[in-house]
Amino acid sequence: MKILWICNSMPSVVAGHFKQEATNKEGWLSGLCNVIMEKQKENRIELALAFPVSMNTWIWGEYVPVGGGKVVCYGFYEDTAHPEVYDEELKLRLLSIVGKFEPDVVHCFGTEYAHTCAICEAMGDKSRLLVGIQGLCSVYANAYFADLPKRVIRRATIRDILKNDSIRKQRDKFVKRGMMEIRAVKAAGNVTGRTAWDKCYTSEWNPDASYYMMNETLRPEFYEGEWKEENCIPYSVFLSQGDYPIKGLHYMLLALPLIREKYPQVKVYVAGNAITGSSFYKRLKISSYGKYIRELIKREGLKEHVEFLGKLNAQQMKERYLKSNLYVCCSSIENSPNSLGEAMILGMPCISAEVGGVASIFTDGEDGLLYEGFKTPENIFDINFYGEKVNEYTLENSVRSLAEAVIKMWEDREMMLQFCKNARKHAKSTHNRELNYKKMQEIYTEIVEKQG
Repeated sequence: MKILWICNSMPSVVAGHFKQEATNKEGWLSGLCNVIMEKQKENRIELALAFPVSMNTWIWGEYVPVGGGKVVCYGFYEDTAHPEVYDEELKLRLLSIVGKFEPDVVHCFGTEYAHTCAICEAMGDKSRLLVGIQGLCSVYANAYFADLPKRVIRRATIRDILKNDSIRKQRDKFVKRGMMEIRAVKAAGNVTGRTAWDKCYTSEWNPDASYYMMNETLRPEFYEGEWKEENCIPYSVFLSQGDYPIKGLHYMLLALPLIREKYPQVKVYVAGNAITGSSFYKRLKISSYGKYIRELIKREGLKEHVEFLGKLNAQQMKERYLKSNLYVCCSSIENSPNSLGEAMILGMPCISAEVGGVASIFTDGEDGLLYEGFKTPENIFDINFYGEKVNEYTLENSVRSLAEAVIKMWEDREMMLQFCKNARKHAKSTHNRELNYKKMQEIYTEIVEKQG
């Protein structure tokens, strides 16, 4: 059985072979690749990886050792710096790879880039196409402004002007990517997802596609280690990222003064870029959203309560989870955030906004606490699943709900520790490497058998 993976970036599992810096993005993909290659004798899968490369890079059918076996690697040029731009030549580049490798199944991981749309529309036999849903740009676009003040949405900093990348422009790019995403799903014969949220949208866009439920495997580092209360920094909150509006850092900052009234020593640690600028020169390069975050910190007197950690690799992320007192996902929209899965499987206290597909992997009142997250009538899932709650949603209620959830978690230690046990058990099932590998193998086999 020959399987071609089309990836959004060069997987870290092969990056070293090509003397490229391994990316922190989609690290779980490398873990899954390792499992398949370790069991290659029993699964008889011949695996090929295709991924975007720069214009001057040539990778054409090169075998790379992975997990005791070898994968075939192909590189195709794509302008990933402008993912909203569709390049018709992508069809020819990807079809040449398909023609060379002759796969039984073409598995696209994600719909966020033009290459998925290109291969889905270019391939004649749609029954061989399997599209894996990660996020959904078209739905994210409706939550992109995420309760930001109109003045923040309207303005553009020097950086925004020079890069042609204001908040409005960023949202417009999501809209364009979303249009390609819908085209891809409509053209695919098969879809994998993992939440009620992604099934809702993909089933509406393409009711004829076969939908397969398949959970994600996390990065290898997170299957070892366990959170211990005695090892964490008391009243510390960890956010895995806060670079752009969807990730909802502003919700946390708006809730922080309410939390501080009860717990004056509270401190929020944010992984990823320090978007507020740490010097005059760097502040000239910040976005309108970064400027808004800086304004909130100054206005609410939060300078001593917020720390940006910079980019962290998987091991550094794990260490930060383990030393934090609470993980919070405060996004305006998510499918099933891997960062929440990582926190859960380590057994740490977790709180999340009730948005998107989160409730499919995280049970309120058992694994931790869900608070009232962003809702909009523009998203059909919100209307179908939350009904009148959509019309009742307000920023003020959401912020208050977040603050109350944090306080409730820290007020009841016994409840918190029980949540930790439940979350760890739940995540061990959801993100079980062996079960997810077997499920993927079953999906591939069923797709091939349907071809006759």
